Amino acid sequence: MTVSIQAGQFAQLPHGVKLHYASAGEKIKPLLLFLHGFPEFWFAWESQLKEFGQDYFAVAPDLRGFNLSDMPDDAASYKPRLIAQDIQSLITHLGYEQCILVAHDWGGAIAWNIAIAQPALLSKLIILNSPHPYLFAQALVHDQAQKEASEYMNWLRATGSEQALAKDDFALMEKLFVGMSDPHPAWFTAELRKQYHACWSKGLTGGVNYYRASPMHPATKENPGAEKLVLNPEDLRCKIPVRVIWGERDRALLPVLIDGLEKLIDDVHIERWTDASHWLVHEHPDRVNLTIRRFLAE
Repeated sequence: MTVSIQAGQFAQLPHGVKLHYASAGEKIKPLLLFLHGFPEFWFAWESQLKEFGQDYFAVAPDLRGFNLSDMPDDAASYKPRLIAQDIQSLITHLGYEQCILVAHDWGGAIAWNIAIAQPALLSKLIILNSPHPYLFAQALVHDQAQKEASEYMNWLRATGSEQALAKDDFALMEKLFVGMSDPHPAWFTAELRKQYHACWSKGLTGGVNYYRASPMHPATKENPGAEKLVLNPEDLRCKIPVRVIWGERDRALLPVLIDGLEKLIDDVHIERWTDASHWLVHEHPDRVNLTIRRFLAE
């Protein structure tokens, strides 16, 4: 059965933020919510919306700061708790009390926040290459390889990074985007490039403000970053079922970030893909769909 995707839908949330979203399937079915990361937008989940719209109400929003959703200028508007509030309000706006959440990259960071602080909102969490906050904070302080892999975050935090990324028809943005996999990946087609350029031309400040608002970055002379955090792992325990798909060829988020994850989650299963990078959703869309479907059936 072919399911069509309906984009161009907007949710005006009670706290004043408007989110754009795309959906597939019928609202009477369980809500399956997909959260993208940087520098993406809802379209990253096109394959998943078509697949899971058959038996779920599959929804992929543009997160605050991206594409057609509201883009506040100030970095303080991108603190994780505020983005989590957006998602909580979106779930309510769609007419649901609970959902299954699938999330990647920054979407995953928000999803971890929700799963830990508001577990009643989620029946299950599926994470793709996005580290648990405790393990990420520890690695940014104690793991030299991860600190070096995350140095790009401090560059993105700097004033003017969005202008540099947009220069020469997004030349640097493209390099950053595909640079976490092969230099010329087959999945980055001319059509996909066109879609992403259209998204990026709407503004990049919101996307880089996620980095500016977060303490999760390597220390610099001016800012201690993750070193200033005092975290108790038990306060960050996740009590809902979590399934993780991790592309081990990720150059920004290293496999060390899932070592010890089972100590922080009551019910977790991890799949490590040695042939996938940070962009596993693009590299292996059918395999991602099959794995998600298997996780959903458990």
